[in-house]
This record gives sequence, structure tokens and C-alpha cells, in this order.
Amino acid sequence: MSRIGKKPIPLPAGVKYKVEGNTVLVEGPKGKVSALIAEGISLETVGKELHVIRDDDKHAAFHGLTRALVYNAVQGVTAGWKKELDIVGIGYRAEMKGKGTVVFTLGYSHQIEVPLPSGIEVTVDPKMTHLSISGIDRQKVGQVAADMRSLRKPDPYKNKGVRYSDEKLKKKAGKTGAK
Repeated sequence: MSRIGKKPIPLPAGVKYKVEGNTVLVEGPKGKVSALIAEGISLETVGKELHVIRDDDKHAAFHGLTRALVYNAVQGVTAGWKKELDIVGIGYRAEMKGKGTVVFTLGYSHQIEVPLPSGIEVTVDPKMTHLSISGIDRQKVGQVAADMRSLRKPDPYKNKGVRYSDEKLKKKAGKTGAK
């Protein structure tokens, strides 16, 4: 039996869900998110909890995955998801251009403009070196953060670049000088 799949999902007040075919639409105070439900998996409400139930052991591989996807949707419409990025390096910065574009200056010969997908909000601090990416879809928030980080990954020798705020980097030693 799947340990993750067995866990019930708490349903906060104001959150509703509707199953349509192989998708579930979760609606809450922050908006609507849809998640996929694997074949042979069903959802059942017991009190203020949502249980993910599988028909038989043939569908065991997708039991925990389906529960995690539905849980992420419920969390997204109630609290939302957030990723933090730090920009380290002299002259490296990010700024908002309008409401839907972030412009990065990362030491290249040109600036990089990143358009934001719908449902994603980015805030840049006044020093222009810290970004907060937030939204209700966990996958979309993580993908946007990963795309921004990949513009200039942290250098292992100088530790310059774009990194997650909670990321721990190991600095490598450079060349040793000739004696």
C-alpha cells in the first residue's frame, strides 16, 4: 500500500472539487487549478478530508502520484506556492518591465527579457537582487523559477549567478599558483 496515497488530504473551508473524466478541478479562495487523476483512482470525501482510493493493486504506481497532485492543487488554491531567487554578482540584477515581463542583466552583452505566463506573479525587491515568484499552480511556479535560474547558473568557483534562496553551494578551489 502506498504510504503517501493513504494519507488523507485536509479540505479547508471554501474549497470545492469536481471530478470530470480523468481530471479534477479544485476551486478555492485564490482561484481554480486542475489536476490529473490516473485510471483506476477515485476521490472520496469523508468529513472534512479527501481520500484517494485505488481500485486494485494494478494501479498502485499512480496512487501516491495522484494524491500528491490533488494535494498540491488544494494547497495552491488556499495558500499558494512561492519560490525565492537570489542574484549574486557585481552588476547582476533583475527588474520588472510592465506587469508581465522581467528583465535580467547578468553580465552578458545584452539584457534578457523573460515573459511571465498567466497566473504567475513576480516581485523584485528594491535592491533588484531578490525575486519572489508566486502562483497557485506548483508546477508552473517551479518551472518559471527553474527557467530564470538557468539564465546564469551559479558558478562553482566564484558563486556568482542566479540561485534559489535556500540553495547551499559548495565553492570549488581554483588553480594553485606555481611555486
